[in-house]
Amino acid sequence: MQQVLGNLKDLSTSTKASDLDLLFLKGIMESPVFCSLAQVHENLEDLKLEAVQDNNVELVSEILGIIRGLTIADNSAAELSRILRQPHFQSLLEAHDMVASKCYQAPPPIDPAIATAANNALMQPNAVRMIGIHKRAGESLGVTFRVEKEALVITRILYGGLIDRQGLLHVGDIIKEVNGQQVGNNPTELQKILKDCSGGITFKILPSYIDSAIPPWVYVKPHFDYNPANDILIPCREAGLTFKKGDVLQIVNREDLNWWQACNKVEGTTGLIPSQLLEEKRKAFVPKNLDTTGILCGTLNSKMKKKKMYITSRNAEFDHHELQVYEEVACVPPFQRRTVVLIGAKGVGRRSLKKSLLVCHPDRYGTTVPFTSRRPREDEHNGQTYQFVTRKDMELGGGHGRTCILDVNPQALKVLRTAEFMPYVVFIATPELETLKVIHKAVVDAGILTKQLTDVDLKKRVDESAYIQQTFQHYFDLTIVNDNFHAALETLQAALDRLYSEPQWVPVNWVY
Repeated sequence: MQQVLGNLKDLSTSTKASDLDLLFLKGIMESPVFCSLAQVHENLEDLKLEAVQDNNVELVSEILGIIRGLTIADNSAAELSRILRQPHFQSLLEAHDMVASKCYQAPPPIDPAIATAANNALMQPNAVRMIGIHKRAGESLGVTFRVEKEALVITRILYGGLIDRQGLLHVGDIIKEVNGQQVGNNPTELQKILKDCSGGITFKILPSYIDSAIPPWVYVKPHFDYNPANDILIPCREAGLTFKKGDVLQIVNREDLNWWQACNKVEGTTGLIPSQLLEEKRKAFVPKNLDTTGILCGTLNSKMKKKKMYITSRNAEFDHHELQVYEEVACVPPFQRRTVVLIGAKGVGRRSLKKSLLVCHPDRYGTTVPFTSRRPREDEHNGQTYQFVTRKDMELGGGHGRTCILDVNPQALKVLRTAEFMPYVVFIATPELETLKVIHKAVVDAGILTKQLTDVDLKKRVDESAYIQQTFQHYFDLTIVNDNFHAALETLQAALDRLYSEPQWVPVNWVY
């Protein structure tokens, strides 16, 4: 460069360049950017770079497994997880590992006619394209196919899978050949061919030119357990996602009316789940061989249909038939809930747990006792009939700022579970019948209770508890089996303490 700059004056005579051209060339060569590029080039020529390792894809997978449990509580871990899962980042790692391992496997020879068609694919919408990918033996591509007009068409690309990360194939692409072999029109055979392949794979496709929509940031909590191995309707059981009631799922694709793609926020796996519409249809279906004489069903064989009016006193029976599938939720920072609601059958110990919390943490919890600024009478005690505070405290809102603990009828949850009250709902369940008999006998023998309950009475409590759980479980944030009072109290206190230190998933209508 220095030699060229020193000879610029001689260039005008030897090349017949004008003074303006020489001035423009000199400006480019003396610019800081151009000089920096030249310096980088010289440094790279002198320095021979070697890869440190060739297993970075496995290393990143291990890192994602380690930080999986931290992504909900730590925003930095969540951001790191999103970066490491980006398709471009994953493709960069795969390319680096291939170069580092010197795995330069040549693709199968391509017919010149096909190569010409592939080069002109951008100009001819109906022309074929050649797509090359690299996979390991046994690795899933994360793609499903369907037969359409005697051709195999990509019907779904799983979010986060190999094909999705590379971004070379799209929904609607028609697969013509794999490694130079015709694929026919059998999706099962094609899946087997792809599963057995390893290394470089070349696809001959007719592209669809349909851009996939950016997945929305939608999170839901399912109100049911799901195992794709037991689902006869799922198009591909291997692609299904197993989840439990209460898990947090990110919905990444809802283009299919019946099958959504979702990612489990805890385990980080992605797969197919039944859509809201499909699951509602399944839950609403009532086989004819079932007893259909209950509320809202009527008798199938009856010619006369009896109308049912909504009766407030019997609304639990109507609530039992509400279809609870998915609830949209949002993650919010730790905050103090306005109310803690204890739900359970009669005699399960709700009031004892409530009193213990009020005694142990009077500065944090309160209950629905009215406040007054008058002086207490002789038979009145503070905190029982009234909370006695000064007039100044009343005017300043004294007594507020604490979480209100309620033990109410389950019917009240329909009113309380709103953004106004923001309740943390705890279901106190009775233990199994035999365990309940032992506990009740011990309490009676100790003189804590004087009334001896019969086995029939105890069975009613167990049945009532089961009914409450089955009918209102979609409202519950926590379930505690009260087979040991001190253990139940510790579990409840620990769960309430976590509300002050950990992010919480709440109904999205509490936030927006």
